[in-house]
Amino acid sequence: MKLMNLFLAVVLTFAVFVSSGHVVAAGGTTSAPIGAGAAVVKGVVKLAGSVPSPRPISMSADPSCANRHAKTVLNQEVVADSRGGLQNVVVFVADGLGDRTFDPPAAPAVFSQKGCQYQPHVVAVQANQPVEVVNDDPTAHNIHPTPVNNREWNKAELPGAKVEETFAREEIAIPVKCNIHPWMRGYIAVFKHPYFVVTNQDGTFDLQNLPSGRYTIKAWHEKLGMSSQTITIGANETKELTFVFKSM
Repeated sequence: MKLMNLFLAVVLTFAVFVSSGHVVAAGGTTSAPIGAGAAVVKGVVKLAGSVPSPRPISMSADPSCANRHAKTVLNQEVVADSRGGLQNVVVFVADGLGDRTFDPPAAPAVFSQKGCQYQPHVVAVQANQPVEVVNDDPTAHNIHPTPVNNREWNKAELPGAKVEETFAREEIAIPVKCNIHPWMRGYIAVFKHPYFVVTNQDGTFDLQNLPSGRYTIKAWHEKLGMSSQTITIGANETKELTFVFKSM
């Protein structure tokens, strides 16, 4: 009877332990799935100094492009709001995830050619996640990424067409151009994990669902370069960071 009671106690303890979200790993240590006790890193990326005057883009070479805009189109190299919040910055975990591996999302990231511009100007994806390039214009385009660490490709797209491709290796970031319309420029940042985000219009960002640990967090901008900070964050903790880039 004592042996049976001991057995039942062990079984009950194990059931409670598993139901709490913990898993017994090899070697007797315990670990929690990333969703349990996850941490958050959020903050803002700012531009210090005056915002450079954006250059106007001439689309006169293709009237079908020019006719898509009621006013002059400006380049998107450095875009900030009235408080210095910097857009189009990729904030990501650069180090600290160890040997963890992550399956890529099945849903594609959409990169549109609209108004003879790439929208969004900067897109971030996971390695081997589908990238769907859509031509929303009444004129032909071609999508031409020029990577260093991935396969280069160049595909023509008629109006309304879609092209789907993937990038197998991490690369931050891949320039993308259209050989038909030389003013068209964009970027695709590729990561081996899901901990990345592109800043909002006010420069804010929010990295969700991080396991606790010590991380190097970096911010990348196409013209202003890279900034880096190292943090230690615990389970269920939220930390706020501010990245500041100097104006050109």
